[in-house]
Amino acid sequence: MTVTLQTEKFDAFFHAPFQAYGDRSPYVSPLKADLARFLSAKKNPLFRDDSALTYLTAHRGGQVVGRITAHVHAVSNRLHDCSRGYFGYFDVADDPEAARALLNAAEEWCRARGLSEIAGNFNLTAMQQIGVVTDGFDAAPYTDQVWSPPHVARLLGENGYAPTFPMATFRTDLRTTPPPAFGPKQQAIADDPDFAFAPITRRLVEPRMEEARQILNASFADNPMFVPVTAEEFHFQAKDMKWVMDPRISAVLHHRGQPAAAIICVPDLNPMLKAMRSRVGLTTPYHYLRHRMTCRQAVLIFSGVVPHLQGQGVGPYVLGQVVRAAKAAGYHSVANTWIADVNAASLVQKEKAGAQLQHRLHLFGKPL
Repeated sequence: MTVTLQTEKFDAFFHAPFQAYGDRSPYVSPLKADLARFLSAKKNPLFRDDSALTYLTAHRGGQVVGRITAHVHAVSNRLHDCSRGYFGYFDVADDPEAARALLNAAEEWCRARGLSEIAGNFNLTAMQQIGVVTDGFDAAPYTDQVWSPPHVARLLGENGYAPTFPMATFRTDLRTTPPPAFGPKQQAIADDPDFAFAPITRRLVEPRMEEARQILNASFADNPMFVPVTAEEFHFQAKDMKWVMDPRISAVLHHRGQPAAAIICVPDLNPMLKAMRSRVGLTTPYHYLRHRMTCRQAVLIFSGVVPHLQGQGVGPYVLGQVVRAAKAAGYHSVANTWIADVNAASLVQKEKAGAQLQHRLHLFGKPL
């Protein structure tokens, strides 16, 4: 039976990784409704102006065996002076023919738009899920971490893709790891009335998240592949944040009344999504309440300090606040989304915090 491709069949796209990897894999899908929003060129503000997106599924004998997205992020290409297309959500069975068909289709889509290279996974930007797992396959992903089995990286290699931009995720066991050291720099911040933590409550989540966006854009401006996130894009991605956030484990620090540093940390939703198979149904309230009562894992989505305060101990000060709050709230572990190998400062901070390596990841690229 030959492989056939279908374009923009959402139900097949959603089901593809479940079919490809089976129920026992660590894979966890975004909530089906969220995935539909992300892939809607009409709803997702990322795909305004001259950006574009398509998605495809591979089928064999009436069964979906794989999927992929192809897109161009025009703002990124202009900002970083490149001509790059992206693939994402590349989930496929260990089926070389299906992988080749999906990758070829994504490449042709990019070539047709005059692009000269392709890279992925980008699901859908560098500020969302990126990478292909290359080690640590047994570690279950936390919220906003990717997971893929070993054969995905192998199939990319067989189709001419080379691994690049190494990254890692880490997990800290709060039960056995002491909080970050509170040294003279942190004491000076604690004693300085110009610094104050802004209150975070469900009522104040939206203004705090807007401050976090401003800090994100300022602190990540020089990072590889970073594109400033507009208010519309940020709040589109964080649409339901107020319902899933635990205000106790995030922090926004002000300096002289202005946003200075932030750590956005949320409960790990993946066990709940896994139990729900990432679909809303009659049992959703049960799963949600059970998750609220039993969740002991959290994930650090991002942390940042505005440039003029970097190197003064502000980051560890805020991290210490979050770690102590998470331990007091009963959390047992905190993981993080990806950290690039080029980000030496963050890697040193993880080492000092006693974090354990969770996954190794790479982007995979190919000239067109």
